[in-house]
Amino acid sequence: MKFSLSREAFLKPLQLVVGVVERRQTLPILSNVLLSLENGRLSMTGTDLEVEIIGFTDSGSDGEDGEITVSARKLVDICRSLPDGAQINFVSGEGKATLKSGRSKFTLATLPANEFPSVDEGEKTVEFVVKGTVLKGLIEATSFAMAQQDVRYYLNGMLWELTNNNLRAVATDGHRMALCDGACDVSVEETISAILPRKGIIELSRLLGEHEVSVAMGSNHTRVTGEDYCFTSKLVDGAYPDYDRVLPKGGDKEVVGDRAELKQAFSRAAILSNEKYRGVRILLSNGSVKMVANNPEQEEAEEEVSVNYSGDDLEIGFNVSYLLDVLNVISGPEVRITLSNSNSSALVSGAADSGAVYVVMPMRL
Repeated sequence: MKFSLSREAFLKPLQLVVGVVERRQTLPILSNVLLSLENGRLSMTGTDLEVEIIGFTDSGSDGEDGEITVSARKLVDICRSLPDGAQINFVSGEGKATLKSGRSKFTLATLPANEFPSVDEGEKTVEFVVKGTVLKGLIEATSFAMAQQDVRYYLNGMLWELTNNNLRAVATDGHRMALCDGACDVSVEETISAILPRKGIIELSRLLGEHEVSVAMGSNHTRVTGEDYCFTSKLVDGAYPDYDRVLPKGGDKEVVGDRAELKQAFSRAAILSNEKYRGVRILLSNGSVKMVANNPEQEEAEEEVSVNYSGDDLEIGFNVSYLLDVLNVISGPEVRITLSNSNSSALVSGAADSGAVYVVMPMRL
């Protein structure tokens, strides 16, 4: 196998795939990237057996077809260390790969390509095209609410729910929930659901850009294909909770306020909140919301913000970090918070309809 590429052309697909490659692997070959050259098209593949990413680039017509696996991290480090505009000549054979650029020469150990595992995509149920910005927007609006290491493993991921001309993303860790809808041109007879793992969602968010992507959803895998990459993720096996039951309904207390002003006030109050529980008390009264946070050292922070609210006085506690996470992702200048009583969850959304809603459970303080 032999090819010649500029540093930038080599590095771009390599950086797409290297994020999925784990440093510490039980199988040594999983820390490698598979390089495959066919008819002047070079593909680079990285996988952790759950998520697979393939990056593509054109290498010109003067190379020799073949495939080999090389350490992903070492390859990235070598390419990054070379000067801008450098030309890289790659040759592999007899268990070694050689990279030459200018006066630099690197000889790397290789492993056979036939030992490299591929993620079997299985049968696809539906395939559709969606704007990359729509898919990225869904992920950015909801991914913060995914659980990190919950024993309920299906919460350590994101639910995608496909209905006619709509893709919905839902994420929850049991304390807060994020839900967002995005338009896509697809017709389905019944709702198609898939739970993508946390790592897959994070990697996919890095890949997505402005171009349209093709999404294929199956019973075991979801595949997203862009201009210069192909992303495949195994799905999390399990039943996602009925999120519709969690959405608070019939809230009669509606607060509309300036998002930036509320965010700043909550951020200041959070400074003196309990470091472990992050609780803040919210006192609602006509035209204003008061926030009070204190900690075991008997320190206290108090903030007051003018809001559009007319109704009964209400006192309720929340984890301030959860509220700030929501305020960070809501687009638009104003935020709407709907409440029923001091024991009910808050329904938070942008004052202008953006297709995203958030649920934050109350805290006892």
